[in-house]
Amino acid sequence: MAPKPRQWSWPSAAVGAIIGATTAALVSAKPLDPTFELISIDITSFKLNLTGIDAELIITVHLNNPNIVSVNYNSATMSISYDGSTLGSAQLEAGSQPARTCRVIRLPARLSGLELLAHHKARFMADVAKREMLIDARVDVDGAARVGLWWEHRFRVHVESRVLVDPVFLDVIEQDNKSEMELFVTN
Repeated sequence: MAPKPRQWSWPSAAVGAIIGATTAALVSAKPLDPTFELISIDITSFKLNLTGIDAELIITVHLNNPNIVSVNYNSATMSISYDGSTLGSAQLEAGSQPARTCRVIRLPARLSGLELLAHHKARFMADVAKREMLIDARVDVDGAARVGLWWEHRFRVHVESRVLVDPVFLDVIEQDNKSEMELFVTN
């Protein structure tokens, strides 16, 4: 005996549609890592003094928030290093990034050439000769994504960048950016 065919049921169809919509919303709401990409480095001040070389720079960064909610972030300090030694830092001011948007931000940076010349003079001169210098940058950015009026989801994004630059013209030749997001369960 063949099974009896089921009849169409509007309540069952509505429940199925709600489950499907909820599943789609949860999948698209999964937090995604924001991306940071270094676009350029521009010298604003270059000073040669008795202790070495000091430079003030503007680091231009492309920031992308792929999430469905806007994020607010605290100020943070990016450390900039060469061959394992810290050369300086750049300051990221507190701010916010709307949902699913990207923008360009400019970070003022200050580098001290004392460490560079004191401990890495030979390597630096070789890098200048071949016009390729590998610089590392690291930053931890704390922030929160607000969903609705009462719920805030805290996070920390750790970004590491390895940037190959031309030390003569400070052009970015290539880069490798890695970001990792840590989500906090409690508010």
